[in-house]
Amino acid sequence: MKSIVIYYTLENSTKKAANIIATKLNADTLELQPLKAYPTGSISKFFWGGKSVIFNQKPKLSTYHFNASSYDLIIIGTPIWAGTYTPPIQTFISENSLTDKRIALFSCHDGGGPKKCFQQLTTKLSSSEIIAYLDLINPNKVKAEETNQKIETFISTISLKMKES
Repeated sequence: MKSIVIYYTLENSTKKAANIIATKLNADTLELQPLKAYPTGSISKFFWGGKSVIFNQKPKLSTYHFNASSYDLIIIGTPIWAGTYTPPIQTFISENSLTDKRIALFSCHDGGGPKKCFQQLTTKLSSSEIIAYLDLINPNKVKAEETNQKIETFISTISLKMKES
């Protein structure tokens, strides 16, 4: 099974989770990077991030190489901004055909919950099969064993669903 973990990270919590998942699945990784970076570490990150989500922006991304047909499983990871997924993920989805793919989703947040984010991603990716969801409270702040246990459960779910095909 060939897999890839595609993610955007602002302050590295999503990157941390993506790397753990990729290592456990022996998957490729693709970090999405906007040409114009969002601010970090201050209140302005909430303003710019929220504004970008509310106005449904699709920032230009640094050049990346991705061919969906090369993968049996695509895992998409995002921080949650204004209750939903980030604009760089929006750009990626709009630039790539993910029709009829098996997809797993994960989110990282500081406690707001992933319900709206996962609902919107599931709707956006309705031509694909979403096989697993993972909700992580900031992996940079939560005990590593808690994050690892959730990731193990996520990977077990993925493995079971992939065997069903």
